[in-house]
Amino acid sequence: MSDDSASPPAPGGAKRPPRQVRTGTTATGARKAASKSARSRSRAFALQALYQHIVGRNEATAIDVFTRDLSGFHKADAAHYDALLHGCIENAGALDALIQPKLDRTLAELSPIEHATMWIGVYEFQNCLDVPWRVVINECVELAKEFGGTDGHKYVNGVLNGLAPTLRAAEVGADRGPGAAPSAD
Repeated sequence: MSDDSASPPAPGGAKRPPRQVRTGTTATGARKAASKSARSRSRAFALQALYQHIVGRNEATAIDVFTRDLSGFHKADAAHYDALLHGCIENAGALDALIQPKLDRTLAELSPIEHATMWIGVYEFQNCLDVPWRVVINECVELAKEFGGTDGHKYVNGVLNGLAPTLRAAEVGADRGPGAAPSAD
């Protein structure tokens, strides 16, 4: 009797190695591009655009023109990208004012990727109420994994988890239930 779970023999009688399990993640744990939704793609393009703004102080219009010409932009949610890019730049001071108290360092010491990712998270908490708070955090952690330093995603996660109970109080409270311990602000 043959073992049905074994790989069929390769030409010449040798056994084939088992197939590799394909996951939707890269070696760093970030999602592969093929498994991203249009909205996730828009966040990735917005992050790259915000990086240009933070590092190069480029104008939003010039960044927008450049970014829309990048490969794959046609698969992104252009309206969400527009809201993130222009909303984060226009409200940078207010976003920073919310982020700063949750940091253990100055804003200038943040990596530009972490800074831009936190802007996206805070902006979505405030303006994209159709996106659940946990999804906002998860999407930002994914961005930090894909584009940021080794443990930057942990820092982004901590800061956004600290802001969620303030910026999405009712939603976070409902998720955590009536008997849940309050978060440490």
